[in-house]
Amino acid sequence: MLKDKVAFITGAAQGIGKEIARVYGENGARLVICDINESILNKTVSELKSKSVEAIGFKLDVSKLDECTEASKKAVDKYERIDILVNNAGITRDNLLIRMTEEEFDRVISVNLRGVFNCTKAISRIMLRQRYGRIVNIASIVGIVGSVGQVNYSASKAGVIAITKSVARELAAKNITANAIAPGYIKTEMTDILPDDVKQTMVENIPLKREGLPLDIAHTALFLASDLASYITGQVIVVDGGMVM
Repeated sequence: MLKDKVAFITGAAQGIGKEIARVYGENGARLVICDINESILNKTVSELKSKSVEAIGFKLDVSKLDECTEASKKAVDKYERIDILVNNAGITRDNLLIRMTEEEFDRVISVNLRGVFNCTKAISRIMLRQRYGRIVNIASIVGIVGSVGQVNYSASKAGVIAITKSVARELAAKNITANAIAPGYIKTEMTDILPDDVKQTMVENIPLKREGLPLDIAHTALFLASDLASYITGQVIVVDGGMVM
């Protein structure tokens, strides 16, 4: 589905980003995977290469525009183009509103929201020259319905959804689509730290009665990056087992 396409994926060393990279690679894409954690990133690149996937990795702090611009230039130096951008990098700093510090709020906004702006700004220039591109942003259902203790995270993901719709309008005439995926409760390193009783309660509130897997998100990201979704843009695909329907 993605034969010879070049995919630039942030937050790709582990979790959802790593699974998207794996699925893209299995479907023929050449990968540029980026993460702030260099040691885990290098391990992931090695894993992908061991499965005959063409991949390079860059340490990247998405909150810094100059780093995003430099990484995109290096990707083009290697592969001559970037066809797909997956903005997946994200963090949490959960706290109740009255206890949340400015640093907790600002850091989440800087990575989760500014990071999408930075990477999209850098890579959309490349896509505009190509007159082709697929942008897939990883949002969250909390950006739609909110969440107790996640004012910062909810605001960042709501912003990702708004950026997606605006970018879709701006770039559509150049054959560039932009869509968002809003995951629900997905089993990752980020959710594994939750207490068992909290995880059980969340599963009980999911109509499909199971937690989501990174593969569920990766399959949706594969569809949106493929030609099967060439007439879809500005949309938010909720992948949550029915939690917010």
